[in-house]
Amino acid sequence: MREQGYDGGRHLVTEWVWLPGRPDTVITDPETLAYEAIAKMHLLPPLVRSAPGIGEVGLVNMPVWLWVAKTENTWGPIERVASVPGLSVTAKARVVAVDWSLGDGQTVRCEGAGTAYTVAMGVRDSPDCGHRYKKTSRALADCKYPVTATARWKVSWESTLGEAGQLDLTQVAAAQLRIGEAVPVLVDPDGGDRVTPTEQVEC
Repeated sequence: MREQGYDGGRHLVTEWVWLPGRPDTVITDPETLAYEAIAKMHLLPPLVRSAPGIGEVGLVNMPVWLWVAKTENTWGPIERVASVPGLSVTAKARVVAVDWSLGDGQTVRCEGAGTAYTVAMGVRDSPDCGHRYKKTSRALADCKYPVTATARWKVSWESTLGEAGQLDLTQVAAAQLRIGEAVPVLVDPDGGDRVTPTEQVEC
């Protein structure tokens, strides 16, 4: 574009030249956008479930079933996108394993969510995520084993510019399990009353 004019008798000519470009482009680190996409997921701690459950009493040397309930925010898969002008990053996340700390010094890694227990399954070990306690929880605070479940998230991301990466995240939930022992009952073979040992101490 050309503009002309006069200044003090001088003839002035101004030319405006347009150069192609993208003045609206914002340069941003793709990994920063990846974290923004992850923040949009609102990932939550795992929803812990067990048999025996909360408020129930398990027994020494008997199967304890462990599992987590699946939701988008606690298990995945989940996908979110974060964008700025000229760049978008898509992040995908899912839980790949849950590490259980059982409070008795033992840990169990479960590659899946675990199998939900039903009464119809009877007394048997969980096929994929379980434990057996060797001692009661009588000596512990509140007579319960402190249990934690750590969900291990695998996050992959990819930008519209072709860059990609992976991130590992964790979410932790806490629970408690009460473990007792079967109380023997003495039966008089002559038909007398049944007697429960008086030295048995219950939580």
